[in-house]
Parts: sequence; structure tokens; C-alpha cells
Amino acid sequence: MKIKPLADRVVIKLLEAEEKTSGGIFLTASAQEKPQVAEVVAVGPGKVNDDGTRTPVELKVGDKVIAAKYSGTEVKLEGTQYTIISEKDILAVID
Repeated sequence: MKIKPLADRVVIKLLEAEEKTSGGIFLTASAQEKPQVAEVVAVGPGKVNDDGTRTPVELKVGDKVIAAKYSGTEVKLEGTQYTIISEKDILAVID
């Protein structure tokens, strides 16, 4: 089963949060921040403009991105957690 986003939405999979600080201290699950770095796993066809033309999504599958905190809709599919998010809530692409 696959998720196919509509319009300018993107499906991302959050990457694991750091379990250890730079000083070597291990963090409990409750002390870890919600990760903002994610990988794009699916991209919608783009937004339809008022004149009927389509503006394609600038992201592609495999891009590593930084997403706005607490944005999007979380879904679980076949045991994997995904977030469906609007392209405007993607803040940056990581090279």
C-alpha cells in the first residue's frame, strides 16, 4: 500500500531523534526533542492555480528537509509513521 499525496502536499518520514548529546549524555525518550529533519517519500502533482495551470512541487523523493514543528497530519501505515504536510510547511532542503 502506498500513500499518494494530492495537490501541493508531501509525505515525509521523520528521521530518528538524537539519543545522545554532543557531551555523551544519553537522553530518555521524553527528553528528546521532536525531530524536524525528515526524508521526502512521496510528492503530489502540484497546486492548481486559478487559471487552471499547475504549479509543480519543488521537492523530490529522497530529499532531506526541515519541516515546521507540529505541522502536518501524522498517519501510520503498515507499522511506519508518516506525516502528510503542505509544501509551504517545508522550511528548507538539506544538501
